[in-house]
Amino acid sequence: MNNIRNFSIIAHIDHGKSTLADRFLEVTGTIEKRKMRDQVLDSMELERERGITIKMQPVRMRWRASHGSGPEHVLNLIDTPGHIDFSYEVSRAQKAVEGAILLVDATQGVQAQTLSVLSMAREQGLTIIPAISKIDSPLAEVARVKEEVARTLAISPDSILLCSGKTGEGVPELLDAVVARIPPPQIVDDAFRALVFDFQYSDHKGVILFVRVMGGRVTRATRLELAAAGSTFGALEVGTFSPDPTAAAELPAGSIGYIVTGIKEPGVASVGDTVREEKSRTTALPGYQQPKPVVWASIYPESQDDFLLLKQSLARLRLSDSSLSYEEETSGTLGRGYRCGFLGMLHLEIITERLRREFKLSLIVTTPTITYRVELKNGKQLMVYSPPLFPEYGQVVRVFEPWVRMKIITPERYLGDMMRLFYDHEAEVGESENFGDTPSQVGGRIAVHLKMPLRELMRNFFDKVKTVSSGYASVSYEIAEEREADVARLDVLVADELVAAFSRVVSKRRVEEEAEAAVERLHKILPRQLFTTKIQAQALGRIISSRTMSALRKDVTGYLYGGDRTRKMKLLEKQKKGKKKMKERGRVNIPHEVFLKMVKSE
Repeated sequence: MNNIRNFSIIAHIDHGKSTLADRFLEVTGTIEKRKMRDQVLDSMELERERGITIKMQPVRMRWRASHGSGPEHVLNLIDTPGHIDFSYEVSRAQKAVEGAILLVDATQGVQAQTLSVLSMAREQGLTIIPAISKIDSPLAEVARVKEEVARTLAISPDSILLCSGKTGEGVPELLDAVVARIPPPQIVDDAFRALVFDFQYSDHKGVILFVRVMGGRVTRATRLELAAAGSTFGALEVGTFSPDPTAAAELPAGSIGYIVTGIKEPGVASVGDTVREEKSRTTALPGYQQPKPVVWASIYPESQDDFLLLKQSLARLRLSDSSLSYEEETSGTLGRGYRCGFLGMLHLEIITERLRREFKLSLIVTTPTITYRVELKNGKQLMVYSPPLFPEYGQVVRVFEPWVRMKIITPERYLGDMMRLFYDHEAEVGESENFGDTPSQVGGRIAVHLKMPLRELMRNFFDKVKTVSSGYASVSYEIAEEREADVARLDVLVADELVAAFSRVVSKRRVEEEAEAAVERLHKILPRQLFTTKIQAQALGRIISSRTMSALRKDVTGYLYGGDRTRKMKLLEKQKKGKKKMKERGRVNIPHEVFLKMVKSE
């Protein structure tokens, strides 16, 4: 047991976690050099294409410290994502390990997300090994970043390791530090118990549990049960990740590996559950809190023939991504679809992209929204996560919305532009502090604390921060308290008829701007009708914006070749009466592609 070390790599996005993991696999001989490729542990095409880690990935390595003369150790690494939307993946990985390498880019220094993942690791009581990566870069500022990391962790700069995932420099020393500094697993008792920190589904093998064995040992054919689900099964196979699944005779205490269950029913396995021997009386391990969706969007198939495929696809994705939630809903204009909950905007983007690529689905994705708590005049309270369900103006007493607590680290020279951006997004700016160098020096950075409505964060806030700061600023956030919201429902009317699919909830201070934009956009893409059509935006009990679309004129007299003028007049009068009748009925046929252009999130 003393020869096992369980650890993860945590860092801000794009600080070199996956590249360092590649060098670990190469230096330890886990993968032959001829089989090496970039981002070995990123198995998804989307991860490799974007250069980001989306799913945590465990791998088992063997290492002899002290230049190969020491005893052999088993190193279990869990490579984790860096983007804030996938922090739930990071928190799950941290419960399965005893230590973490905190990686900081030598060209960028400590970023906002670095502090966020560090805080999570400290809460779990993990041993932190600080390391600075990309020291081979010509832009590296090793001395400055070393001081920053030392000040952040309140440690001596001499204890910080230097490495390069690209060249391999300092990687053996980092592995030696893992062996020397991270404690071996603590075994509480001899009864078999294992924590499920992830799982995946195989058509042939059923649910495959990714587990950290906390006590005892498990072998193939052992009868097991899931404590929370109450399901029993026989272990068809146990093994480790090298990095491909490799069958083993047993999984001893302290190890990280997998158990093939053979269960093919959806919804049985869940992260945070405890695997124990069947009819065992051992208590379940403390699991994970259920992730709460912060962003909601409706997903519809472009063709209703694909609804069943969409249902099956979401169920399959749910097996590999436990933070995805969904429920069926029906729209009068878009048909049947699903209301899905996501942990953030990138999470939404990744899920929809996977649906398109892996399941060949053509989708309509509505504008993302958040959940509002609405107090009505009749004393009732509603939880509203879809704009068409938001109560009418006049029924509402108060509306509450979630806010986020945020930290932004930015070079001082961009602070003025940042402040204007904060004002535009209704942020409350709190304390700011010098971060790293003093502001008078070139490259000095400021850490700004602020609070902001979650709906404003979704209004392309991350992209705007990167644009305003030329890509140098970094953002981390967490959900804070609920506050009263100054929002209203904005409806779009076509020929005096409300189109529910175009409704949205907007800030009252921007209601006119949003109304103008919605009307203008629809005026451009809606085909002209045979009668004069009004396009209006309504909010706060009144019409905010209006455009009139002139009628499409059909030449009803084109076939006449002569004769009395009254023949033309009769036909034109008949056309006039017909248009009047059509206008009274007011039915506008809105083509499907217009809905797609208006409803799709931009």
